[in-house]
Amino acid sequence: MFDSIDQIDKISGKYSKGKIIANLNINEGLWFFNVHFKSDPVMPGCLGLDAMWQLLGFYLCWLKLPGYGRALGSDKVKFFGQVTPNAKKVRYEIHIKRVINRGAVVGFADGDMFVDDRHVYSA
Repeated sequence: MFDSIDQIDKISGKYSKGKIIANLNINEGLWFFNVHFKSDPVMPGCLGLDAMWQLLGFYLCWLKLPGYGRALGSDKVKFFGQVTPNAKKVRYEIHIKRVINRGAVVGFADGDMFVDDRHVYSA
């Protein structure tokens, strides 16, 4: 659930181990606004969370590490707001904490989601 990746690197971020910044342009025609919820349209929270997981998986692929880029879980998720059809842009910031490459590859990161520069999710 993102349109573009604007930054990806191995050295910046909160932990100086890598960072990804990605965006999703919002418009009222996005498929989920018509079905979630019919009289109160919002982007399902799980789509924002899944986007953060996808970005971490993409980061591991970008490092050319083997694997499938699938999420294993999240320690803690917090929702502070929601994405409505009148929003313009969602921005995801993923801060890499650790990458383990011992047979299986596992990535750990903190993720934040912003709607029009307002913090709405963290994981």
